[in-house]
Amino acid sequence: MTRLCEGRVAIVTGAGRGIGREHALMLSEHGAKVVVNDLGGSRDGTGTDSSPAQDVADEIVAKGGIAVANTDNVADFSGAKRMIDQAVETFGGLDVLVNNAGILRDRMLANMEEAEWDAVINVHLKGTFAPARHAAAYWRDRHKAGEENDARIINTTSVSGIYGNVGQTNYGAAKMGIAALTIISALELSRYGVTCNAIAPGALTRMTEDLGMGKLDDEGKAAMDPMWIAPICTWLASEESKNVTGRIFEASGRVLAIAESWNRGPSVTPVADPTLVGPLVEQMMAEARPNSDMQGAPAEGPGRPGKEI
Repeated sequence: MTRLCEGRVAIVTGAGRGIGREHALMLSEHGAKVVVNDLGGSRDGTGTDSSPAQDVADEIVAKGGIAVANTDNVADFSGAKRMIDQAVETFGGLDVLVNNAGILRDRMLANMEEAEWDAVINVHLKGTFAPARHAAAYWRDRHKAGEENDARIINTTSVSGIYGNVGQTNYGAAKMGIAALTIISALELSRYGVTCNAIAPGALTRMTEDLGMGKLDDEGKAAMDPMWIAPICTWLASEESKNVTGRIFEASGRVLAIAESWNRGPSVTPVADPTLVGPLVEQMMAEARPNSDMQGAPAEGPGRPGKEI
């Protein structure tokens, strides 16, 4: 078997279970040395447990791979730096950062508590920013010292963020933020030899089992197995992907696709009189594609005005 990530050093956050575990295992199978990060919290982010990260690290070692566990909180700025430092000090460098850690606290907007908003934004958005920031500084300093990088940041977004899903304003806002962070980071870090992409996974895990996926038949569950997300992550982590950056990939056992960024739609000549704006908006609305549904296709429905195409 060709090993795509031979000798590369990778960090995977939220790697104790589900999608992150599959990322860590496949990266190791393809030759990467892996820092397995997981705080070990519950689905809603409460509590800690060192065993999930250690169990995955032990599983990798038992299979002949190289891995260490890390239980730092990705949303803690100092903890995120410790994680980056651990990879560099243990394995002599860092080539790949996979930001995957996340929690859920779903609630309709009118009922959402401030703590539910803050917790989800903190883990997903800050928990992507903080490790990425410290990794970026490490690669920048290497570049300034005359060393070459062929490095990767792989973030985890969601169709809930890029397309929108009822009951997930906090989660969706964080995931849309991660998509923007990905695109901008790609622009900023290319000069240092670093690419930045994101994956919007579709998988049956403890995060999604009560969102309808738990009722899938056997064929549906097989298509939503988290193992389907790891191949695109592993390829993005490899040297083969050096010319791909700033992209969002949808991945599941049913589809592998690129989600295209916002593009300017219909436009008109601006007017200074607000009483003339209505007909112009009506004209643009008639020409614009509707917002996409969770499958990425233009859809009609509440909050998704527009015509069918």
